[in-house]
Amino acid sequence: MSAGWRTLLLRIGDRCPEYGGSADHKEHIETCYGVLCREYEHSKDAMFEFLLQCADQLPHKIPFFGVLIGLINLENEDFSKGIVDTTHANLQDALHNENRDRIRILLRFLCGLMCSKVVLPNSIIETFEALLSSAATILDEETGNPSWQPRADFYVYCILASLPWGGSELFEQVPDEFERVLVGIQSYISIRRHFDDIAFSVFETDEGNSPNKKDFIEDLWERIQVLSRNGWKVKSVPKPHLSFEAQLVAGVSHRFSPISCPPPTISQSSSEIVKGQEKHEADLKYPQRLRRLHIFPTNKAENMQPVDRFVVEECILDVLLFFNGCRKECAFYLVSLPVPFRYEYLMAETIFSQLLLLPNPPFRPIYYTLVIIDLCKALPGAFPSVVVGAVHALFDRISNMDMECRTRLILWFSHHLSNFQFIWPWQEWAYVKDLPKWAPQRVFVQEVLEREIRLSYFDKIKQSIEDAVELEELLPPKAGPNFRYHSDEGKESTDGHRLSKELVAMVRGRKTQGDIISWVDEKIIPVNGAKFALDVVSQTLLDIGSKSFTHLITVLERYGQIISKLCPNEEMQLLLMDEVSAYWKNSTQMIAIAIDRMMGYRLLSNLAIVKWVFSPANVDQFHVSDRPWEILRNAVSKTYNRIFDLRKEIQTLRKGLQAAKEASEKAARELEEAKSIIEIVDGQPVPSENPGRLRRLQARADKAKEGEVTTEESLEAKEALLARGLEESKELLRLLFKSFVEVLTERLPPISADGDVPNLRAGDPNVNSSARDPEATTMEIDNENGGDNDSSQLNGQNKKISHNVGELEQWCLCTLGYLKSFSRQYATEIWSHIAMLDQEIFVGNIHPLIRKAAFSGLCRPTSEGSHL
Repeated sequence: MSAGWRTLLLRIGDRCPEYGGSADHKEHIETCYGVLCREYEHSKDAMFEFLLQCADQLPHKIPFFGVLIGLINLENEDFSKGIVDTTHANLQDALHNENRDRIRILLRFLCGLMCSKVVLPNSIIETFEALLSSAATILDEETGNPSWQPRADFYVYCILASLPWGGSELFEQVPDEFERVLVGIQSYISIRRHFDDIAFSVFETDEGNSPNKKDFIEDLWERIQVLSRNGWKVKSVPKPHLSFEAQLVAGVSHRFSPISCPPPTISQSSSEIVKGQEKHEADLKYPQRLRRLHIFPTNKAENMQPVDRFVVEECILDVLLFFNGCRKECAFYLVSLPVPFRYEYLMAETIFSQLLLLPNPPFRPIYYTLVIIDLCKALPGAFPSVVVGAVHALFDRISNMDMECRTRLILWFSHHLSNFQFIWPWQEWAYVKDLPKWAPQRVFVQEVLEREIRLSYFDKIKQSIEDAVELEELLPPKAGPNFRYHSDEGKESTDGHRLSKELVAMVRGRKTQGDIISWVDEKIIPVNGAKFALDVVSQTLLDIGSKSFTHLITVLERYGQIISKLCPNEEMQLLLMDEVSAYWKNSTQMIAIAIDRMMGYRLLSNLAIVKWVFSPANVDQFHVSDRPWEILRNAVSKTYNRIFDLRKEIQTLRKGLQAAKEASEKAARELEEAKSIIEIVDGQPVPSENPGRLRRLQARADKAKEGEVTTEESLEAKEALLARGLEESKELLRLLFKSFVEVLTERLPPISADGDVPNLRAGDPNVNSSARDPEATTMEIDNENGGDNDSSQLNGQNKKISHNVGELEQWCLCTLGYLKSFSRQYATEIWSHIAMLDQEIFVGNIHPLIRKAAFSGLCRPTSEGSHL
């Protein structure tokens, strides 16, 4: 049975059974067009909608859809005219709704239609010039708002991105007009502000400060200029219209009506804070789609022209965008792009660039994990080795990697290995055991192993590294509780053991929370004090809930009020977290889960968690463990998730209140109308409506009014919770940044007498050397310590493995990195309170490195005037 026309449209250009396994694009188009012609009369409207949908969601196949529409145009001009008009309406809506992906793809679609003689080339030029004019207006100080340059850059990017798909035809058919557009782009490039995205770079090096480094728009413009010099020849864009040019030229080309861009947003103030907020808002609405991550050396990656690399990157990003809910289909289309060369290395770099994209990846990281797994299965002979090479390359540069990216890489890698029996050549990384405990490569391996244990179990992961027994030292302790009042024969003499046993008996006896609180108030606190009571109760309840996550939740739900009664203030909450940390000292995961759940049940405040994370014991772990950072991330994230959820609920309640008011007014109106109808009986006016109906209308009106009142009360309650949450978030930001500033100020090396800022990565001599381990700072692996000459040079490693950054310097680098990460992650919330932070935190002689880290996360200029 032959394939239906919908399947043929979807699979056009693919080597698939629907086209007999053929890769001949001309044959595909002829086959598909023949089926479309047969079904045209019966399915004309469905074809119209489906073609537009295919062009929208399979944009890498736009040249094929363009030719099909061009062939239909030869027989039915109204059909193709409708396509053009609908595309114009869609583009106009996308511009005013700021639908970035649709704007970009519709411009590409217009070029495809132009190549197939469906749209006039002059119409494309008019569209480009309208976008250029709007971009130039935005940058004008008087008529526009330069803070919104991201929107202007996006318009120019859309023009440049469409040129590989139609530049050749524009150059041939309207060369003078096309040259005018290119001159306009050059003029725009010359007046726009260069964007230095060092704050969003995966690797924290000094390269981003180079004045010669091109930003994304400048780089793309250079690629297009190279394309122009090469005669607009692009290998990566299919040109199926050339095979049908003799037929298509007979068709009628339609005019694409002029478009109008939304007016620029005029700035309401000239203050630096307002401009910063506006720029941040613009960056959120028009983010940079891709930040290239060059993982592989040039001799390994595929050799292709600069513009071909850009086109393939765009196609990969499009597939990831439109198939984010269909991982199998996503992998299929990723491995079957219609390009005449291999691109596995580029595909890996592009996917990893999205996984590590700052401040946030377009989709949840788990999506990229699944895509990489499916690609390894779809290309078993090629892609797994590419992924291995990518991991090794990233691992070699881990010391310069942004802290947020490092965390994402750890989570991805551990999850990826869990899908391949945890198999990895660990012996190639065995040398990290001899690095200092704070060395980033050692910490990376340590954290990956810890995350693997979360996804499996201790013995399984220990077995997986049996070829690198040296790494067993990096495994965390075997998870298990550390119960202070464990019952052993003859060891229950202390008050703690006796009281703990009594509490267990009360829990097993189903005593109520009130009974247990009374018992604590009468039996423990008067004799031993509140802190001892918290010790016994928290340790015992944690032990009761230690069997599983579900047991812990059950205990907190049933007996949370007891803990809440014992922890009325931050001091006691800090002690509670100490107890949790002591009980689960062998399980980072359970500490994080327990504290997170306790915050969820409001047994712990976010402020208390921040103070606990920045307590001396945890501060000393900042550079050697992710444990304190995981807890801090969870607390801050939960705070803002609550606010987000409340805003969503309030929005729903407001809509519900409006509907309830309308329903109440309608019911009241119907009741009044029924009461107003009267008749004269025995000379007296009486209601003519049936009394039963009046009672029903009255009941309905009362119920509607009650619903309105209830919804209004719910709305007021949620708004009160939101106000409280916003105030809490303000206090959270104040405490968070204050804590960062305090701990960093204590440890950062001072500025030199000449005003030079210390270089932490170079092992600056100003750093207090007493904090270093001089024997571990630079290490050499010799034959005595392990190895022969071959084993010491695995994966291209030299025999001499050194880590030249001291412990204090590494601590500063990690803490500064997390400060930048939090600033970047919560920039929207921080900008709302930036005036308060400027007055209370970023004042006085604050260390330049602290200011740089915090401000670069906000893309905010420092007081010294340099943009980070």
